[in-house]
Amino acid sequence: MKRRYAPSHRWRHAQSIDELASMASSRLPAFAWEYLNAGAEDEHTLNDNRRAFQRWQWRPRTLLDLSEIDSRTTLLGQECAIPLAIAPTGYNGMLWRDADIALARAAQRHDVPFTLSTVSCNSLEAVAAAVPTGRLWFQLYPLRDKSATQDLIERAQAANAEALVVTTDAVVLGRREWDSRSYLNPRRLTMGHTLDALCHPRWAAQALWPNGLPTLGNLLKYLPAGEHSAASAATYISQQMATDLTWEALAEIRQQWSGKLIIKGILNAEDARHCQRLGADAIVVTNHGGRQLDGSPASLDCLPPIVDAVGKELEILLDSGIRRGSDIAKALALGANGVLSGRATLYGLAVGGEAGANHALTLLQQQLHNTLALLGRPCVSQLDRDCLGLPLHLSHDNSHYLTANSVDSPTQTVQPTMGDLS
Repeated sequence: MKRRYAPSHRWRHAQSIDELASMASSRLPAFAWEYLNAGAEDEHTLNDNRRAFQRWQWRPRTLLDLSEIDSRTTLLGQECAIPLAIAPTGYNGMLWRDADIALARAAQRHDVPFTLSTVSCNSLEAVAAAVPTGRLWFQLYPLRDKSATQDLIERAQAANAEALVVTTDAVVLGRREWDSRSYLNPRRLTMGHTLDALCHPRWAAQALWPNGLPTLGNLLKYLPAGEHSAASAATYISQQMATDLTWEALAEIRQQWSGKLIIKGILNAEDARHCQRLGADAIVVTNHGGRQLDGSPASLDCLPPIVDAVGKELEILLDSGIRRGSDIAKALALGANGVLSGRATLYGLAVGGEAGANHALTLLQQQLHNTLALLGRPCVSQLDRDCLGLPLHLSHDNSHYLTANSVDSPTQTVQPTMGDLS
C-alpha cells in the first residue's frame, strides 16, 4: 500500500479507513503490520473481498425526503446505532496496550456489540469488568481439551456475554507465509524483524513496555505453572485447536450454551441450513478475512444464495472486506442483517488506541449516513437488491455475473448468478 496520506501523528484528520491503514503501516514494525493486514498464500481471496464490493454499482433514487437519516437496526434482538459489530481479532495487544478493552469501550460508545476473541490479550473477566454495560459477544475456538472448552463457555456465561460466536473455519490455520518469515518459532522474531521493531520506539513504548509481547489472557489458567509468556500461550493454542470439530460437536456446544449462538465461517447454503437445523441464532458469512483458504470466494459473493436459503430463519452477518460505510450498505442491500468489521477498527486502534478505534467507527457511521442519503434510502430498513446493479459494460472477467434480467427494467436488478457452493 502506498503511503500517500498524512503522517501517523495526524490520525485524527484521517477521512477514510484506508488512510488509517496507511498511518498504521508507518507506525507499526513489519511483523505487526503483516499480522494485521496480510492474508494467506497469494492473497487472492484477501484482495477479492474488496473487489467484490467494487463490482456492485448503486441505483440511486432522487426527490425524496432526506430530512432524517436513520442507520439504527437490531442485531440479535437488541437495538444498535449502526448494523455492525466489532469482529473477533486476536493478539491485539501487539498493536496497543490493553487493546481489547480499548475496542470494547469504543464499541460501547458507538452502541454496537464487541466480540472478544479466545486469543485476546485481555481476558473475558477484565473486559467485562472494564465495560460492564457494553454488549459483549465471545468468540470460541473449540479446543482439544474439552474441559478447557467447557470452562471457557462457563466463563463467558459468568461474564454475561450476550452471544457465543463459534469459529468453524480455522481448526487448521491457512498458509500465512509472512508469519513463517517473521518468526523462528512461535512468538520469537527473526533477527531482522527484531531490529526492525527496535526502529519503532514509539510503538514499543506503547505496546511492549514494560513486559514485552503480551500474553493471551483467556488462556493463562490452562497453561503450565510458570509458563505464562506470549510464546507459551501461542504454543498452547497452536497445539489445542480442535481438528475434530464436527456438526455433532457443535450440537454439544449448542446444548452447553444457553444464550444466543452465532456460527462463524459459513460460505455455502447447505452449511447455512445445517446451522439453522442445529438451532443457531445467527451465522457469519466469512472467509476469515482472506487468511485461511486462498482461492475461496469473496464473502460478499456468497451472501445472496445463503440469504435466499435461510434468511427468513437466521440472522445473517457478513464479514471480510468492510472498509467503508457504503460496504455496510451493500451487504444489507444483498440481504445481510449486519456486518462484522475487524481490520477497520484495528487500523484506528494501531495509531490512536481507543480514540483511534472510535474515529474508525465514526468514519463508518458518517459514510453510511452519507450513502443512505445519496442513494435515496434514508433508513437502512429500505435497503434491498433493487438498490444495486452491475455496470452495463462488464469486463470479460465479470461477464458471469449477468442474468437474463434486463438492466433497463425499473423493477429488475442485474444479479450475480450464484449457485449453491456446497
